[in-house]
Amino acid sequence: MAAGGGGSCDPLAPAGVPCAFSPHSQAYFALASTDGHLRVWETANNRLHQEYVPSAHLSGTCTCLAWAPARLQAKESPQRKKRKSEAVGMSNQTDLLALGTAVGSILLYSTVKGELHSKLISGGHDNRVNCIQWHQDSGCLYSCSDDKHIVEWNVQTCKVKCKWKGDNSSVSSLCISPDGKMLLSAGRTIKLWVLETKEVYRHFTGHATPVSSLMFTTIRPPNESQPFDGITGLYFLSGAVHDRLLNVWQVRSENKEKSAVMSFTVTDEPVYIDLTLSENKEEPVKLAVVCRDGQVHLFEHILNGYCKKPLTSNCTIQIATPGKGKKSTPKPIPILAAGFCSDKMSLLLVYGSWFQPTIERVALNSREPHMCLVRDISNCWAPKVETAITKVRTPVMNSEAKVLVPGIPGHHAAIKPAPPQTEQVESKRKSGGNEVSIEERLGAMDIDTHKKGKEDLQTNSFPVLLTQGLESNDFEMLNKVLQTRNVNLIKKTVLRMPLHTIIPLLQELTKRLQGHPNSAVLMVQWLKCVLTVHASYLSTLPDLVPQLGTLYQLMESRVKTFQKLSHLHGKLILLITQYFIFFQVTASEKTKGATSPGQKAKLVYEEESSEEESDDEIADKDSEDNWDEDEEESESEKDEDVEEEDEDAEGKDEENGEDRDTASEKELNGDSDLDPENESEEE
Repeated sequence: MAAGGGGSCDPLAPAGVPCAFSPHSQAYFALASTDGHLRVWETANNRLHQEYVPSAHLSGTCTCLAWAPARLQAKESPQRKKRKSEAVGMSNQTDLLALGTAVGSILLYSTVKGELHSKLISGGHDNRVNCIQWHQDSGCLYSCSDDKHIVEWNVQTCKVKCKWKGDNSSVSSLCISPDGKMLLSAGRTIKLWVLETKEVYRHFTGHATPVSSLMFTTIRPPNESQPFDGITGLYFLSGAVHDRLLNVWQVRSENKEKSAVMSFTVTDEPVYIDLTLSENKEEPVKLAVVCRDGQVHLFEHILNGYCKKPLTSNCTIQIATPGKGKKSTPKPIPILAAGFCSDKMSLLLVYGSWFQPTIERVALNSREPHMCLVRDISNCWAPKVETAITKVRTPVMNSEAKVLVPGIPGHHAAIKPAPPQTEQVESKRKSGGNEVSIEERLGAMDIDTHKKGKEDLQTNSFPVLLTQGLESNDFEMLNKVLQTRNVNLIKKTVLRMPLHTIIPLLQELTKRLQGHPNSAVLMVQWLKCVLTVHASYLSTLPDLVPQLGTLYQLMESRVKTFQKLSHLHGKLILLITQYFIFFQVTASEKTKGATSPGQKAKLVYEEESSEEESDDEIADKDSEDNWDEDEEESESEKDEDVEEEDEDAEGKDEENGEDRDTASEKELNGDSDLDPENESEEE
């Protein structure tokens, strides 16, 4: 299987880079790296066989590739008759390799000649080519693109044979049936086409994300007693971007069943898939899946009907460095591709770097569930390219050359006119003066140093900032994005988020929902958009419940109190409305009963005459002068009162002494009711 291009900035593009083994007993391994170069390696001795650089390798990078089938490579492609010498050479000729580009063109490269064989452009695609499939017998080429169309090419004439719309969205993968009469195409849903009429024969559910691989797994149906029409009863496999499940589908005679019959689970997104076809019902299908985390998962299963639970791998292969010394730890080496050999008992592994991969043949041992191969590739990083083989030429550049940036078609770096300061800098250098400072050099380059604030955050940068913040756990960066209140901006950001960041985003939102209520209001808007936009993707995750268990419990606890709060809210609204009605009634009654009062002055100021003021001042002065005299008089009066009280007290004592003898007589006569003090007062 040729892997899709992972060099694109599209988050829904397949991981990995385009690569494939040749059909001739896997003698060659073709690889289109991210720098736009096509390299063909010999699998036997791990040597670079050829290297080809397309003329538009920067603007039109390679997005997919496919080797021509073994049956076509002995056929004569030109229309004119060849001489005997040329006819003999045609039997060994053209190991054609089809390359799809980001600008919609398709290149046919001959590995025998080491040069470009032909180019398919006119009437084809006007957008990125996602997949290429060769027909086994007719020599035609089928391609699909982001422009929603499928194109059938005539390789001999390099012209379009037929073109039709394959889906409402981009078509990402193709596969031709074993009998060559049917074609599978997939965007998000999977369709089975009749090649003769270009009509849809069957529909299948598909995946939540774009399908990155389609492969038939069986040649004959499991039930051989019934007549076989070439397609009914066959199984095929599909894998999707950011999906860890590989689904297996069966073509049924009825059109009712559209779901997968079984699935294989892997640890990460598949980047390369290879399998051995099952020729009868007793032969199991062997499947090798290379994941983005650098592991290979091997499956062996007999396809016979429906299986409810996802099947796990029988064996997992990893490669690591030896780890020299006690302190150094072994480091994993990523596996790039894997393919079954012709004996089906050994596997070709491609691992290491894309620029200098290592190819090794490994024997399979079905008894071991896990294999870890220790390899030292420290001496293999330097590329070994023979000068006689490479055909890279350095182009001659002039002042009118247009510099292209790889990855984006038609994008070029802006070239600013040199400011007048550069002339001064150059003159200083030529004159042999003092060395120019770094500040002057930066000023001559006219670099804009502006501070990035909230006003600089564009819509396109929000998904990038949010992704970087989630990966680095940067609190400030996350706040810049998550504190926005623009609903349209939130929707656009969620739509452009890569799918592998959806679960970390939901976990971050769950943490913030448990915080301050003001921030929770904003997080609810984000949570609503994420769940509505990516509901189909979340439904495909097998371990979704444990990952989002905290969010579910939080929402359930909040919903329990919602009914009580709604009742309280209704009562408060009723009370507030009654209060306003009462207030309006009382205010209207007051306005009716109250007479219109005349306008009266709130403050009156009367100015007094100067004579009254002078008299008052004189009186105040007199009162201040006589203040001391009044105090002296009051003190003398108090002293006289004290003396009089003392004299009265002495007189009372004498009278009391005289009247003690007559007390008994007064009591007998009833005169005891009188108080002696009262008597003294009367006297």
